[in-house]
Amino acid sequence: MHVLDLLQSDTLGLTLLWGEDALLGQEVSGVTATDLEDPRRFLGPGELVLSGLVWWADGDVVKADRFVSALAEAGATALLAGEETHGRVPDELVAACRAHRVPLVAVPAHTSFRAVTEAVYLRQWGDLSRRPNRLFALPENVRAELSRLLESGAGPAELLDRACAHLGNVACHLLTASGRTVARTPSAPAIPAPRAAGAALRGGLSLRIEAESTPYDAWLLHVPDADAAPPRVLHEIAEVFAQYREGRARRADQARAAGRELAALLEAEEPVTDPGALEEALAAAGLPAGGPYRVLAATDGDALAEALAHLDGVPYAVGRSIAVLYEDQDAALDVPGLLRPVWALVRACGVPEADLRLGAGALASGTEELRASLGQARFALTAADGATPVRGVEQLDTLSALLAGVPEEVRSVYATRTLGALGDGMLRETLEVFLANNCSWTRTAEALHLHVNTVHYRIERVETLTGRDLSRLDHKLDLYAALRCA
Repeated sequence: MHVLDLLQSDTLGLTLLWGEDALLGQEVSGVTATDLEDPRRFLGPGELVLSGLVWWADGDVVKADRFVSALAEAGATALLAGEETHGRVPDELVAACRAHRVPLVAVPAHTSFRAVTEAVYLRQWGDLSRRPNRLFALPENVRAELSRLLESGAGPAELLDRACAHLGNVACHLLTASGRTVARTPSAPAIPAPRAAGAALRGGLSLRIEAESTPYDAWLLHVPDADAAPPRVLHEIAEVFAQYREGRARRADQARAAGRELAALLEAEEPVTDPGALEEALAAAGLPAGGPYRVLAATDGDALAEALAHLDGVPYAVGRSIAVLYEDQDAALDVPGLLRPVWALVRACGVPEADLRLGAGALASGTEELRASLGQARFALTAADGATPVRGVEQLDTLSALLAGVPEEVRSVYATRTLGALGDGMLRETLEVFLANNCSWTRTAEALHLHVNTVHYRIERVETLTGRDLSRLDHKLDLYAALRCA
C-alpha cells in the first residue's frame, strides 16, 4: 500500500500538509508509533511514523529538524503527526519535512493512532479485525489453540512455541527494546542483550508488538531469516502477543501495586515499628522471608523495572522509584556490577536527554535494616552522574565520591563559606597546588614557578583568611573538601 491509500480513506480524516506525488506513491512496509525526540534507532525503511508530538517545544526549530532528519535517514515513507497534543501541526515541522523531503500528514484529534495502524495492516496484510469473514494466515487449529492458551494465562514462551510450531524449524525471538529475550523458539540461538538491543539488531525481519509499553520494555518479534515465514503469518502472531500484553499489563499493575505498598512502608516519615507489617508487605510482593535484601533507588521506575528483568533468578519488587531485591546468600551476586551494562542498554532506549541514574544500598540482613539500605541507595543515587550512572554505596570509598552524594546546594554553601574569602585568584590556586603536592613547599614552588618564600607568604594569607592551620590534618581536610565541593 501507499500513503495515498490512507489519504483516500473517509473514516480517518487525514490531511496532507506536504508531499510530492512521487513520494506519496512509495511502498509502505509497516507502522511505528513514537514520541522519542530522536527515534532513528527504532525505525526501519519504508515505515510510516506516527507521533503525538509530545517531544515538541513551541518554536524549537532544532528539535523539529532533528526528528525529521532521523526519519529521512531511516528511510521512512511519511510522518503522520497528531493534532491532539498541540491543537495543530507546527509550521516548523512542516518546514523540516519539506527540507528533508518527508511527506507530512496531519492526524485529527478524533482519529486514534490504532485506527491508522489497523488501516495499514487491513490493506497490506489482510483484515486484522475480528469479523467472521476475516481471512487468516494462521491455520484454524493454531488460532484456536492460541486463543485457549491466552485465556488460560499461558506465558510468552509457550505462546511463541505453539504459534511457530506449524512453520517447521523456524527461529524466532521475542525481545524487548533493551535487548532482553522474553522468549525464543527451540531452534533460535540465544542473542546476548547488547546484540539484540535497538539498532544493534541487524538483518532478518522485526515486527513491533503494538501494545501499551514504555520506551524500555516495548516488545519486538524478530525472525533472523526474513524468508522463513510469510509476513502475514508473523503479523498475526504479533497480534496474539499484543493481546497477551494487554492481559499482562493488568497483572503487572497488580504486582507493581504490591511493590508500591512495600515502598510506601519504607518511605514513611514515621518508621514502621512493627516488623510484621514489613514482613507481610515483602510476602505480598513475592519476596522470600528473612532476607538478605537490597534496596535500589532510580530516577525512573519503569527503567528500573526493565533493568531488573534482565537479572535471571533474582526476586524483586518495584515501586514508583525504588525496588527491593532478595539476594540469595549462596549466589554471592554483585548487583551493582551486574546492572551497569544493563543500565547502559536501558538508557539507550529512552530520550537522549533523560536523566537516568541508579543507586544501590548495602545488603540488609533483615527487615530492620531495610530503611538503612534505602537511605544508602538514595545517597548513592545522588552521587551517581553521567560518567557513573550506576553507583553502589560500596563505591563510596573516596572523599570525592562521598561528597558527590551531598546535595549540590549544600556543597555550594560549604565551599563558599570555607573558601569565599580567597576569591578565585592566586591564593586559591596556590592552596590547590599545595594540597595536591602533599603540602610540600618545594614542589609547590616548582609547580607554580615561584620562590619558596612566596609560597610561604601565600599559604600564611590562606590560613589567615580561612581561619585554618595547614599544619593540622583536620584543617587540611576541611579545605580539601571545600575545593572538591566548589
